[in-house]
Order: sequence, then C-alpha cells, then structure tokens
Amino acid sequence: MSKLNSDTLREGLTLLLAKSKEKNRKFTETVELQIGLKQYDPQKDKRFNGTVKLPTIPRPKLKICMLGDAKHCEEAQGVGIDHMDVEALKKLNKNKKLIKKLAKKYQQFLASESVIKQIPRLLGPGLNKAGKFPTLCQHTESLEGKVNDIKSQVKFQLKKVLCLAVAVGNVEMTERELFVNVQMSVNFLVSLLKKNWQNVKTLYLKTTMGPPFRLY
Repeated sequence: MSKLNSDTLREGLTLLLAKSKEKNRKFTETVELQIGLKQYDPQKDKRFNGTVKLPTIPRPKLKICMLGDAKHCEEAQGVGIDHMDVEALKKLNKNKKLIKKLAKKYQQFLASESVIKQIPRLLGPGLNKAGKFPTLCQHTESLEGKVNDIKSQVKFQLKKVLCLAVAVGNVEMTERELFVNVQMSVNFLVSLLKKNWQNVKTLYLKTTMGPPFRLY
C-alpha cells in the first residue's frame, strides 16, 4: 500500500515546474527525489541496491561511453555517444589519475564482450572502485535500445548515510510523465526497505536550482 498521496505529489510537481519556469536557466533542470530513512543501521542492516527502469527517460543527457570493438565503436558514433577502443584504453597505461579522470567524465560505461574481459587487465580496479564497471553489450542487442535503457534506469543504493538522492525526471517532462516516474521510484524504493514505509522518514522533490517540496 503506497502512502504517497497523489494530490500532494501533483501539487508538488505543479509548484516545482512553475518555479522552474520563473527563471530562464541555460540548462535543463533535473527533478530529484530525496529520501531520508529511519530505523536503519547501515553498519548492521543489509545495504540494499536495486535498479528500476522508469517509463520516461529522466536524464536524456546522461554521459555514456562505449568501450568497444570496431563494430560497437562505429555504432556508438551513429548513436551519438563517445567511444574508446582497446588501443585507446592501452594508452591510459594503467595510470590511476587518467583512469579516475575517465571515470569522472562519464556517468555510465558500456563494453563489448571482447573488451569487458580485458578491463581489469587494461584499467585495473579504477572503474569498479568508482562504481562504474561497464555494462555488457552484445552484438545481438540494439545499442540505441541499450543506451535508452540505461538512461531510463534509476539506482537506489544505500551507502553509509541514511539519505539518498536520485534523478527521477527533468523539467521538460510533462507533469503526468513526472508523476508516473516519481510514483514508480518511490514504490520501488519502499519495496527494497526492510520494513517498507516504516523505514521512510521523509521524501522531498527538488529541481536542481529550485526549493525542495516535502511529499512525505
């Protein structure tokens, strides 16, 4: 049973979108869901980690890089995402600073099957440490479909603190699209929690530059 009040959510979205239109920003603001948890001990309780695919892409400008073989690099160019082949990865020479810079530059990585096996050897544990180990991409899959899948995904991962923030949309989406995305994200997060709604202390919605709005 969802305790998220639909009217409160609608009111919040209307307010956030109206506030966002007041000032003309040079970029598209992201709509973020901020969650505060309670009765949870990150030291003792199992830290959850889950991914949900939302119906409308929350971050269309997500930076993705394809670590690919020749065919995938060519496809990546067609889809409009950056790509690197094995030679380019070898040039990083396992330099920790360069690998850290690479991990910082992109939010997600994809890799061809032939390349993903070589990543520990070519790059060491750098991408893994940054929590950005590449997602496998097969030649039988559509690269564009895979990229859109990744852009639609929202990851909920509990680390050492009891607050989380995830991007659930952007201000160019319609209120209806945002409504469905937020509802799906909240319900999915609650399903990951040990005591479901009893572990939720607060829920806020916020645009990048706007004021927060309390949902719960």
